[in-house]
Amino acid sequence: MTEDQGPRTELLTSLVESLRAAGCVFAEEEAELLTGAATDADHLADLLARRVGGEPLEHVVGWAEFCGLRMEVGAGAFVPRRRTEFLVREAVALARPGAVVLDLCCGVGALGAAVAAQLPGGVELHAADIDPAALVYARRNVAPYGGRVWEGDLYAALPSSLRGRVDVLVVNAPYVPTEEIVLMPSEARDHEPLVSLDGGADGLDIHRRVAAGALPWLAPGGHLLIETSARQSPSTASALTSAGLAVRAVTSEELYATVVIGTA
Repeated sequence: MTEDQGPRTELLTSLVESLRAAGCVFAEEEAELLTGAATDADHLADLLARRVGGEPLEHVVGWAEFCGLRMEVGAGAFVPRRRTEFLVREAVALARPGAVVLDLCCGVGALGAAVAAQLPGGVELHAADIDPAALVYARRNVAPYGGRVWEGDLYAALPSSLRGRVDVLVVNAPYVPTEEIVLMPSEARDHEPLVSLDGGADGLDIHRRVAAGALPWLAPGGHLLIETSARQSPSTASALTSAGLAVRAVTSEELYATVVIGTA
């Protein structure tokens, strides 16, 4: 949407005031993104109403920035978090050109796409999730890297041809304890699918399942990288150790991120 400079300034001022009144901390930046996403005045009014009504900005504009890339997202999809960029950074450091990369619990496929984008020479990219709505976006996000998408419950989604071949397995599975979901921001609690948030009683139900099933799918020397919290990292690490992997944990103070890495 384009406007002459004077009317555009007035428009942005009005948008910023509406967004601030709704409690948006970064109202100026959001106003610019909304105007950039709008096709006309009526569309802009609709986008503003959705944002003021509490929808995540990424759902409203249709994309999220992740590792410098635009990842397509939409209503009902989990929005990739900036802290998860640390997992991508660690995965890229371990991968080699041509590696077989699997993004499990992929959501919109942001992790796999970001890893593939940063590896010269390309990778063999696969992404899998149980949520068909998220996979609509995952297919679009991994397509530039030749990625293939599989639907199903964890490893049950995968073709048998991947057994023993995965060099880098990246996982951002849900790890919020069930009783703590009510403490999450309403943007996540009310607009992202519960399956992408709820990690069970202690938050680690999916971590334990991922760890228990990983070894048959990993190539010799292959790596499993899984995001967790600093508080939960000892338990996540224990699950990977019990599964027969050599384990270490790494943290980023800058992004408040913790990743546990298991090596076959």
